[in-house]
Amino acid sequence: MSDIINLLAGLESESDTATGAAAAIATARSARPDAVSNAQASFEALLEPAEPGTFTYAERYAVAAFVAGLTHAGGSFYLDLLADESEELVAPVEAAIAAGRTQGPYIAGPAAPAFALHNAAALGARLAAALDYAHLLTFHPKDASPAALGHLYAAGWDADTVVSLSQLVAFEAFQLRVAHGAAVLAGHAPAAPAAPNPRPTSAPDWQPVAGINTAEDVVRPDSFVNHSLGWVPWIAALDEDELTAEQRDALIKPERAKSAYFRLLARDAAALKARTLTDFDIFYNVEGGLPRAERELAATVVSRFNGCEYCASVHQGRTVEEGGDRAAVDRLLFEGIEADLGSELWDAIRRAALALTATPLAFGQEHVSALRAAGLNDIAILDVVNAASFFNWANRLMLTLGTAELPARFR
Repeated sequence: MSDIINLLAGLESESDTATGAAAAIATARSARPDAVSNAQASFEALLEPAEPGTFTYAERYAVAAFVAGLTHAGGSFYLDLLADESEELVAPVEAAIAAGRTQGPYIAGPAAPAFALHNAAALGARLAAALDYAHLLTFHPKDASPAALGHLYAAGWDADTVVSLSQLVAFEAFQLRVAHGAAVLAGHAPAAPAAPNPRPTSAPDWQPVAGINTAEDVVRPDSFVNHSLGWVPWIAALDEDELTAEQRDALIKPERAKSAYFRLLARDAAALKARTLTDFDIFYNVEGGLPRAERELAATVVSRFNGCEYCASVHQGRTVEEGGDRAAVDRLLFEGIEADLGSELWDAIRRAALALTATPLAFGQEHVSALRAAGLNDIAILDVVNAASFFNWANRLMLTLGTAELPARFR
């Protein structure tokens, strides 16, 4: 199978053979071989598993096509896959894409009517609920709640398939951003997105159901913090003593069996393993590229923009541990995403990470030029793209499957 990210980025196009630009960026991507191979493995685990179970191939392709269409990236590729599996779903999914395109990330808040609801008569109740959820994850994951998961359960999804659905949507957020960033770096000019629709205004009457933890007694942080936080799942994590050999293998690090987050993701072991190996290569393989602190900075910027207090709390600390400027990191946390970080490189990374997090994607040649001017080569720029893109994956899981918790010692 062709490398999907290279395919989406146009890095395999014969038209680029003369300049070699596409081949050069494909080669630069190969400097992170585990990230490349496990992004591909993630696609296979989430879109084309050997045993799809009750989460059918048609549903998987429909959700992927919807997310790609909303993101203005890779839509035709996924629509073609959907057409091969279920031609009759193509038209209603295309209609949902056209109606659902807006701008993100936004945070409407618990009282605001800012949800998109889809046509159950055209899509079926189960797929319509999945697209409701995918729109939430794509544009405003901070507004997720136990009620959104209850909506999925009421439509026939269960704990295992909700985890797989969440992984699929979040993976698409990563894959499409890496492909877009690689395309821009290769000199391609992605097509201008269509004019966005106004933000949706539906106020759904979704309710938590049995099996969903509403976490009503959890004390949540009311702002971004420069210390550690806890995290509580809304869906039950597997018990440590019930993990299978395959699920333990997917954790990669045995100590992760103590983490409710990883035991929850172990409900889809193949997706978890591929995701973890992608993560490790993006953040810990520093051969010839961006230093660790700057990768963690990109993760923190993305988390700040998406509203993920938990991820920001972890990665702001790692930025500083790896030699980053404490004062600059605090400005990002407490002043916001437009804060001056005090150096040409850090501000170029901040702007690039923000552009990669926006939907539609806003990363362009101006960001590449700024990163080059700050001293980065192609591999290092791809490290920025990979790190920012990966946290668009991580944030969506953390924000929609559970909630951050303020430890008692900080209350």
